[in-house]
Amino acid sequence: MKYDPQKHHRCSIRLKGYDYSQAGAYYVTIDVQNGECLFGEIVNGEMILNEAGKMIDEQWNALRERFPNADLDVYQIMPDHFHGIIVILGMLVMALPDVEDVTLMKLPTLGDMIGAFKSITTHEYILGVGNKNWPCFSKRLWQRNYYEHIVRDEKDLDRIRNYIQANPANWKKGNRNRK
Repeated sequence: MKYDPQKHHRCSIRLKGYDYSQAGAYYVTIDVQNGECLFGEIVNGEMILNEAGKMIDEQWNALRERFPNADLDVYQIMPDHFHGIIVILGMLVMALPDVEDVTLMKLPTLGDMIGAFKSITTHEYILGVGNKNWPCFSKRLWQRNYYEHIVRDEKDLDRIRNYIQANPANWKKGNRNRK
């Protein structure tokens, strides 16, 4: 398909000029493509993960190993989406053997981390379909892009944590009025 700027115009939803590798807390929401409920179900206000949901949980927690500048805060896997807070710790100082200079290493951005998470979970999910009792999905596991919010202060962080933790009790299938 030939590129047509009238049809194929994508606007970034990121804050223009902001460095998403800088230290700080970031709240993210990632939606499953077409709002399909693939990761479990809500029972009496509690999220019950299926095998696919457990894989999502495992891969989210593996981000700590993949990205040394990432720390994970509160998160919640939902049937058709995911909420989480990533804390980026900033620059690492790395001393190289037999080198007197200390090298500063530019660390991955929030987008790098979320991109890796979406890619790895999609790959794992595809491998599981047919081998495990996972629901099939359309061409993509996750919707393109993700919602992010730069956490501004402790009050903002507490509000977001409460929202994430209360999400299963407040969730209604097909509810698209999320933040």
